[in-house]
Amino acid sequence: MSDTRHQNLAIIGHVDHGKSTLVGRLLYETGSVPEHVIEQHKEEAEEKGKGGFEFAYVMDNLAEERERGVTIDIAHQEFSTDTYDFTIVDCPGHRDFVKNMITGASQADNAVLVVAADDGVQPQTREHVFLARTLGIDELIIGVNKMDLVDYAEGDYKETVEEVKQLLKQVQFPTDDASFIPISAFEGDNVADRSDNMDWYDDEILLEALNDLPEPSPPTDADLRLPIQDVYTISGIGTVPVGRVETGILNTGDNVSFQPSDIAGEVKTIEMHHEEVPKAEPGDNVGFNVRGVGKDDIRRGDVCGPADDPPSVAETFQAQIVVMQHPSVITAGYTPVFHAHTAQVACTVESIDKKIDPSTGETAEENPDFIQSGDAAVVTVRPQKPLSIEPSSEIEELGSFAIRDMGQTIAAGKVLSVEEPN
Repeated sequence: MSDTRHQNLAIIGHVDHGKSTLVGRLLYETGSVPEHVIEQHKEEAEEKGKGGFEFAYVMDNLAEERERGVTIDIAHQEFSTDTYDFTIVDCPGHRDFVKNMITGASQADNAVLVVAADDGVQPQTREHVFLARTLGIDELIIGVNKMDLVDYAEGDYKETVEEVKQLLKQVQFPTDDASFIPISAFEGDNVADRSDNMDWYDDEILLEALNDLPEPSPPTDADLRLPIQDVYTISGIGTVPVGRVETGILNTGDNVSFQPSDIAGEVKTIEMHHEEVPKAEPGDNVGFNVRGVGKDDIRRGDVCGPADDPPSVAETFQAQIVVMQHPSVITAGYTPVFHAHTAQVACTVESIDKKIDPSTGETAEENPDFIQSGDAAVVTVRPQKPLSIEPSSEIEELGSFAIRDMGQTIAAGKVLSVEEPN
């Protein structure tokens, strides 16, 4: 194990480009999955007529996913390299699961984008890159996968690299910060060991690139923000809100406030993995008991923060959004559901302030009448009921959201500024 230096790593990319196989391969090569487990998965895959899916099976351990051969939920897996302990956030590629992708990407420090050499950039490749950019992922490692299917040809690799570079330029991802690695997750080429099949490539292989990622700085110096996932009543303790610390530190004895419920109290106990702990830090999933707070006082979607500087509640907020898919056009008055941290609140687009050119980031049009799929824009939004949300520049973890309507994710965005009630 490394000295507890930790990275959350998102694996993103189009469906069937080999994300789950790559994850399985990484877990196998770093000794996180014993060989006999892979053998077992191999037999099972072959019985189901899905030979070659054995590495993917390591990740897709839900029966339904095996039958369909598709990743549905986000599986968390750990593996360690010389430098980091990684937690993999395996982001589903299927369109129905973009919402999971959003909650996944917002938890990731860096990402590996998987693009198949025989297929190139596909619609979801674009969508995932766009989302990763909007949700604040800065470093991308691009695994040009399935090199075995193109006979390890350098020409196919270069063609894919050019295609991806064009895409990164469109969403203003600095291509200098991206590393491109030709790999075969299935055969293991250039993942943990340098491949003899591609002597034309002499740069870093995948595990080396992962070791060289910049270390994320934990957001402990920011104010406490802990979005509530659920509220339980536990006999002998009382009301126990549960959630993940996004920023800051939660200590026993702290006076905290829950917004927008506007309830405050003193933290009596904090529990993590069924053990009482004196404090919790970013990334910790905890249950905690607050003196004077009852089960009906707070709810999922509330955010816990310091009582003397409580989380902000938006009467309106201005946000930058990217419209991924919408059957028609979006105009002022449109009221879809915004998913921000653990909250889901219907919000009305009050005004479309400007359209942005996604390739340059500059203003393309002031006060446009409408926006549609593919557009990036700055909008002013009014939540239909109180919503605690923060400017992304101040507390990034509480500044991003997804917009859903008609059963699909239609846009993603980040909060620029919050107007609180007077």
